[in-house]
Amino acid sequence: MYYFDHSATTKPHKEVLETFIKVNEEFYANPASIHELGVEVNTLLSRARKQVADMLGTDETRVIFTSGGTESNHFAIQGVAKNLNSRGKHIITSSIEHPSVLEAMKQLERQGFEVEILPVNEKGLISVDEVKACLRKDTILVSIMHINNELGSIQPIKELANMIHQYSRAVFHVDAIQSFGKYPVSFDKLGVDVLTLSAHKFNGLKGSGIVAWKGHVSFEPVIVGGGQEFGLRSGTVPVAQAVSFAKAMRLAFENQSHMLSKYIQWNEKLRSSFRGYRNVRILSADEAAAHILTISVRHLKGEVLVNALQAKEIIVSTSSACSSKQTKTSHVIESIGLPDDYIRGVIRISLGTSNTDQQIDYFTENFSTIMKQVKGE
Repeated sequence: MYYFDHSATTKPHKEVLETFIKVNEEFYANPASIHELGVEVNTLLSRARKQVADMLGTDETRVIFTSGGTESNHFAIQGVAKNLNSRGKHIITSSIEHPSVLEAMKQLERQGFEVEILPVNEKGLISVDEVKACLRKDTILVSIMHINNELGSIQPIKELANMIHQYSRAVFHVDAIQSFGKYPVSFDKLGVDVLTLSAHKFNGLKGSGIVAWKGHVSFEPVIVGGGQEFGLRSGTVPVAQAVSFAKAMRLAFENQSHMLSKYIQWNEKLRSSFRGYRNVRILSADEAAAHILTISVRHLKGEVLVNALQAKEIIVSTSSACSSKQTKTSHVIESIGLPDDYIRGVIRISLGTSNTDQQIDYFTENFSTIMKQVKGE
């Protein structure tokens, strides 16, 4: 099987799975317990939290573990907004955010918040000047993703952060779920206030994520109960998930430079191949993230391409895993103004650590065969 759907999910590294099993077998006590076993497990949890904090450049008391990216985004957005609602109710986001962000925003709107959704250009990029023009005295939160999961567009996060902090008191949240392990992600590199990550995007386990923040940010707890995770997310902490998260994060962090060079090489080879077809349109901009390459074939359904490639044991998706089973067009694709004759023929090729040079060659050869069959090219 030739897997090119890493932006949907990745296969966990063997070392991550081994860590998960070992912690469950040997460190199974409740970290909140005061007996020796509980203290030992809590020490392990604290060590994992510090590892995550160190890689992102924040304090270990400013990292909480969650069940994944959706919960992390929900916690960051809802937690900040509700904590700051006495100062204002105006929030800014973009039209191509992940559904976990946009749906959280809709919830806030029903609770009386004012959410301003800004458009993107044909490259999937938001305008820094437009964000600046929308900032108000009552703007409490700006939430913009780092790398888009469908197009690979890289938002000018550092520039946005500098501008937002200069002209407002708003908290800047960034969904970095598609970028960690591929591009540099830290508070120093991006200049943001809150970051959210999900382990299964960088060869970790599904069901584990984090929210990290800088010192001045405060949250209204979303899940209350026994006061775990600094009182912000109650419930017994799954220590094996947390330790496995830190393990996956460290492996991705250490391998990032090497893999990015491979993604750049593979991306250019694929682009060069796609440029040779009359009916293929490359949707990901030249300056988009190297590990995500989205194309569309004129007058053809993306599902037809997905199935034809799958017959060759090549796995791709139509857009994102969150929208590929729906019949309607992805909100991201609609946002970039794609012509009607291309809007249904979208597929996404997303690269990861399991790919090889030989797999890229196999993809281009078989894509050529399919194009001859369905489009006569």
